[in-house]
Amino acid sequence: MAATEVAVRLDEVRRRIAEACRRHERSPQDVTLVAVSKRIDLSLVADACAAGQWDLGENRVLDALQRMDDLPALLAERGLDPGNLHWHFIGHLQRNKARKASGRFTLLHGIDSLELARRLSDLAVAQQRRESVLLEVNISGEPQKNGVAPQDAVALAGNLAELPGLALDGMMGMARFGDDETGQRRSFALLRELNEQARAATGLALPVLSMGMSGDFEAAIAEGSTLVRIGTAIFGPRS
Repeated sequence: MAATEVAVRLDEVRRRIAEACRRHERSPQDVTLVAVSKRIDLSLVADACAAGQWDLGENRVLDALQRMDDLPALLAERGLDPGNLHWHFIGHLQRNKARKASGRFTLLHGIDSLELARRLSDLAVAQQRRESVLLEVNISGEPQKNGVAPQDAVALAGNLAELPGLALDGMMGMARFGDDETGQRRSFALLRELNEQARAATGLALPVLSMGMSGDFEAAIAEGSTLVRIGTAIFGPRS
């Protein structure tokens, strides 16, 4: 894909986000776009950065760390400041990868167990900082997907809120693959409602609702998403 095509696709996604926000009386500034860069050639990722896309999402810790090391040089060659990058970990974080991920990402989207949360908290406390995380909820009910069960989400959010090394910022979830818009919105509405319940229970602001991907982000915005994770619509199919 040519650099201009990445920029064109990115502009189209931004236009669709803005239009979805207008339809639902929301400000486009309230929705953060994370470009899912996993397995995308870094030259194309640099093209997206050149077009102003600095929030990037990865789902494998070791791959992400290598790309964090490699991308800055490509950006510097183009006269772009790597200090603008914000890396999001959007995959399922295994406990044995917690130490490697600790402190490396702007936001960890996929925390779904108290054991993992305690591990991250301990690592952050030892480094005298706090780790920004989202609680992942399995709102689709699909057994192959990660995430805490909806009925357990508010209680687990309360547990995470008490950990000294974590900053719980909200929730993340995915709609069922292949659902129509009605089904998508039902899943996303469930996550919004759970986040509101957790906000009331914890007293935290919980400003982030990470929901919506290339095939359903407009439905997610309709239900209050503040962060959409989009890859294919920006970069095309992955190899």
